[in-house]
Amino acid sequence: MSGGATKIYTRTGDRGETGLPGGRRVRKDCPEIQALGDIDELNSVIGMVLANDLPEDVKDSLTEIQHRLFDLGAELSNPRLNRVHSDMVTYLEERIDTLTENLPALKSFILPNGGSAASVCHLARAVCRRAERSVVELSQHQTVSPDIQVYLNRLSDFLFVSCRMLSASSDHPETPWPDKPT
Repeated sequence: MSGGATKIYTRTGDRGETGLPGGRRVRKDCPEIQALGDIDELNSVIGMVLANDLPEDVKDSLTEIQHRLFDLGAELSNPRLNRVHSDMVTYLEERIDTLTENLPALKSFILPNGGSAASVCHLARAVCRRAERSVVELSQHQTVSPDIQVYLNRLSDFLFVSCRMLSASSDHPETPWPDKPT
């Protein structure tokens, strides 16, 4: 930018509405904005995961995912864009398979802990599930590409496997639940 900074505040949202592409105005509490906000929060929490020392392959995958979440948000705000595709789901499935190869078999539920990076990744997984629920709710009000719902579902799986891998690569082993037979 040349000639000074662009003002961040516009005052156009002061009455509880916000603008979408094409000039459309919607209430800030509508399902579309809820879904977009949850996707934004998910992307921010993934940024928190990336603030940790991570194995390079996980770091690269999470950075790629952040870009794809921007594509997903763009398509949610303008469904004509068609930016989310099945190859994005395939990418996640391949990453899940690769990470899972190096993990012990899962024999019980695990508690959401396992060191700083794994714990924040568990938070990202939980936010991803909420974003998925928001998109399902939005799909009751407008057309949403099925690829978006599938992507978010697979992304939560990827984040879970990443949590396990981050825990395994740290000094904080997974905590099974229940930790004692009942």
